Amino acid sequence: MDPAAQARATLDALHQVSQLLQTGLDRETLALCVSLTEMGANPEALAQVLKELRRIYPS
Repeated sequence: MDPAAQARATLDALHQVSQLLQTGLDRETLALCVSLTEMGANPEALAQVLKELRRIYPS
């Protein structure tokens, strides 16, 4: 499997888990979160930022 296909498959699996856990993250947001953590962002801090943004800007 080529790297792009493998990345899509991984994102598909993560999105399915995200939906099962009812995180409310769409594919684009989930992909951005994955990219940020791959670049070294602290996942706990990122989760806190997302929670705060949802509090300030409820959908």
